[in-house]
Amino acid sequence: MELVETQSDINKGIDVNVLRQTTKAVEADRNLGKFTFEVQGTWAGGVSLESGTGAITQAGVRDESRVNKFSMKSDEPPALLGDDTDVSPSEYVLQALAACYTASLAMKAADAGITLRAFNVQVEGDFDVASFLEIAPEEHPGASQIRINVDIDAPEASREQLAELVAVVERRSPIRDTLARPVDVVTTLL
Repeated sequence: MELVETQSDINKGIDVNVLRQTTKAVEADRNLGKFTFEVQGTWAGGVSLESGTGAITQAGVRDESRVNKFSMKSDEPPALLGDDTDVSPSEYVLQALAACYTASLAMKAADAGITLRAFNVQVEGDFDVASFLEIAPEEHPGASQIRINVDIDAPEASREQLAELVAVVERRSPIRDTLARPVDVVTTLL
């Protein structure tokens, strides 16, 4: 895969002062760091879903400006009974993780003074549908392993600095944390 070029300004598109001001604001009022994201979806036939972004709530204040601002579609490949017209839900999970790593790497590198020229994130996930099909109901239906390869072009940083940067991202990526630990998921029939 090709390396993705980042902006060429001093902080690679990350305003370190704003990042640090945000950190101080959340430190002073932990409520400012609490967000609720929404996605609203409608079945589109077969195994397809058409969805859009919903409101976002920060510190208890609901912002409706993102409702249906962005749309998403999902389908499955033919081997999973889909028509292969859109990204699969499994690919969306991997995309979310790759996107979170991208945001985290860019912000943490800027904060640490590491100049990034470019970087690439490749994510793979292994799934076995036997549990979903109730062939092996005792097994978990989700991914059994997710692997992330990060290729960073930062000529002024040492291998140790880059390893520490990746370790910080592993510890602080919200999407990685969501996938790596048990999360309470509540389903309500309306």
